Amino acid sequence: MRLVIAKCSVDYVGRLKAHLPLAVRLLVLKADGSVLVHSDGGSYKPLNWMSPPANMRTLSPDDVDLETGVVEQWIVQSAKTDDRLIINIYEHISDSSHDLGVDPGLIKDGVEADLQRLLAAQIDLLGDGYTLIRREYFTAIGPVDILARDAKGATVAIELKRRGDIDGVEQLTRYLELLNRDPLLAPVRGIFAAQQIKPQARVLATDRGIECKTLDYDAMRGVDDSETRLF
Repeated sequence: MRLVIAKCSVDYVGRLKAHLPLAVRLLVLKADGSVLVHSDGGSYKPLNWMSPPANMRTLSPDDVDLETGVVEQWIVQSAKTDDRLIINIYEHISDSSHDLGVDPGLIKDGVEADLQRLLAAQIDLLGDGYTLIRREYFTAIGPVDILARDAKGATVAIELKRRGDIDGVEQLTRYLELLNRDPLLAPVRGIFAAQQIKPQARVLATDRGIECKTLDYDAMRGVDDSETRLF
């Protein structure tokens, strides 16, 4: 990755036109060919950019008749369209390159797979006497996150979401309709479990006889003791 701080003006030419007047900015050139123009504000979003694949040419005043004061011009050409990002540099303030290596990617915490694993190991969070039948119980329309039995021996299908919305309730409803056709499992009731459940989803679930359960992910993984919190 190359990081350049320079006094520059920027023009985007193509399907649309945009102009950034002369100012000091951060120019980021990534190994994938993308070029981003940042200011010292606006959070993470660049002022302008060219997405990969793209090719960049660097021109000096000796190469072409550049306007007065321009010491270098970058022309970043999209490989897919006629769009161009033209950066006129008037002064180089800083220029450094860094090899960041291969990034392992973002590892999300609290994803549905984690909730499923933790709830299967702590199935008693659903109530006393619950036992696990299996995780990822296969059906013809997809796997049910957790299939369990309650204290009375009745079958319970649990659908897990990080944020529970109406689509999740609809999904569990389809599973219940299919599972209740199996005489070895019926009657099957449902539990819609999530870290957060939207009010509309809770109303729909309740109307369909589906129980809602809010999960405390931090408490489940042992990094937060809910009993010692004031709120």
